Amino acid sequence: MPTQYQQLNITGRLANFARETGKKAGPFQGLYFNESDVYKWLEAAAYVFADTQDAALAHLVRDVVAKIVAVQQPDGYLNAYFIGEKTKLRWFDLKDKHELYCAGHLIQAAIAIDRCIGENTLLLAARRLGDLIVKTFGPSGAHSKGVPGHPEIEMALVELYRHTGDTRYLLQSTRFLENRGQGVIGGEEYYQDHLPFRALQRMYGHAVRAVYLNAGAADIFIENGDQSLLAALEAMWTHLSKYQVYVTGGIGSRRDGEAFGKDYELPSQDAYAETCAAIGKIFWSWRMLSITGDAKYADDIELTLYNAVLAGIGLEGTSYNYSNPLACDSMHRRQPWFAISCCPPNIARLLASITGYFYSTSDNEVWVHQYAAGTCALELLNGNTVNLQQQTNYPWDGNIRIQVNTEAKFSLNIRIPGWCDSGATLKVNGITWPEHIHPKSYCKIERQWSSGDVVELNLPMPARFMSANPGVSNLKGLVSIKRGPIIYCLESVDQEYADLDRIWLLNTPEFSLEDGQDVLEGMKIVLANGLVIETRESIEDDSLYAYKESSTPPSQTTRIAAIPYFAWGNRDYGNMRVWIRQI
Repeated sequence: MPTQYQQLNITGRLANFARETGKKAGPFQGLYFNESDVYKWLEAAAYVFADTQDAALAHLVRDVVAKIVAVQQPDGYLNAYFIGEKTKLRWFDLKDKHELYCAGHLIQAAIAIDRCIGENTLLLAARRLGDLIVKTFGPSGAHSKGVPGHPEIEMALVELYRHTGDTRYLLQSTRFLENRGQGVIGGEEYYQDHLPFRALQRMYGHAVRAVYLNAGAADIFIENGDQSLLAALEAMWTHLSKYQVYVTGGIGSRRDGEAFGKDYELPSQDAYAETCAAIGKIFWSWRMLSITGDAKYADDIELTLYNAVLAGIGLEGTSYNYSNPLACDSMHRRQPWFAISCCPPNIARLLASITGYFYSTSDNEVWVHQYAAGTCALELLNGNTVNLQQQTNYPWDGNIRIQVNTEAKFSLNIRIPGWCDSGATLKVNGITWPEHIHPKSYCKIERQWSSGDVVELNLPMPARFMSANPGVSNLKGLVSIKRGPIIYCLESVDQEYADLDRIWLLNTPEFSLEDGQDVLEGMKIVLANGLVIETRESIEDDSLYAYKESSTPPSQTTRIAAIPYFAWGNRDYGNMRVWIRQI
């Protein structure tokens, strides 16, 4: 949080607000949507304050909020770029200029601050802006057919409705969704505007835009129950999981347009897999989990968080990946900031709010979605409070102990991860649970609980090979290593032979584990047997091509060390591979 605040200052994102109030001279700095990073940082700061009660952080939030609200115009408009000499350009280019995207992030930050810090200065400004959006884009507004080029406002307006009870915000969010597919912003797949939303059966175009849109549509369904929206969402999620997602949970294979490709188009070295796209997929999967109670969505959140998202931030917490390739031969390294720096504050707000993804409640039930050491107090819809304590070293081992510190009758639903397809055991107060437990589902334990009761879940966690569908042509003959929810990779710094393309894994790898050292301390490293294939250094006469020798090239055995994918690139420069050849 402190280093991101420094970057907001260094790069002029905060100064842009002061410039518009006459407190700073000079031109607008950076890109027209830069203020969205300020709003995401504020949202993250609110969540951090909820956990820490850090008075200095709250003071910083108040200072930033004061800078923002000072820019708001008499009619409620609030955007540091489109005021002053650019006032006449308001709402002129909805496709590309991100006004509604910025407004959405402002609204979400305002709600978080009101909920977590208990201050409504920004919320009042957000409501005035929301009222202007309803007036401008509503049925009688000047832009009644308007469509945001970058979704985000849809989620924000639904949440503003939930927070205030004002149905106008929900109706306007729905209107933005209904306007899609009418060609208002060009009818392009890139913007998810080529078809009406309900006609979408797969993911198209810019990956972040697509998952943000789907998260907003899921929010709308939660409020209005339109089954045709849910049908489209489920069809897209199913197609994505079968054809368009990386083994890490990352999405968006094309650097050109940061977009989805064709079915099975999942290159490793050229993978884009933007951090923001992975975060947006978690937003969407969380809403689908809330709607359906289907454990596959919790599994997806876990996979995406531990791999595609955490790879986006360095272990020291101050450097970031925008894209997350699954193979790298270059000097690719995380950066402290970017010209387009959507990912750093986005990962901050996700990680700062991560505890909100661990549990759900219903009338008289608690749902345990994720596992990590900690305590919680959960209020059920019937008014009872349930106190739980988790003890575990997950995801490095699969032993999970949940102590119930409440006297009450309720159901405890324990997720059995899909990656654990055999051998899971469950005990209540030391007695084996009599019913069969199924992976990718919840085991429901309904009983009269006494304070001190203990549920013990044991999930066998061997290292295993993963292979890809034959349709992914670039991955034929290759395998990756997965242990529990963690995807592993090879880095040249760990191998006796640094050329990873010469390393082959054996079919019988004899996996073993060792504890990580230095920056990898606390992690489990997977060791496996492999071969290093000897190759000729050059072709005779330096020809580009030559006849291939029929003899088997010499090889020698080697011990291979694989580290968690999210931890790659935190040590010496070198090569990295998730997918490895197998003999």
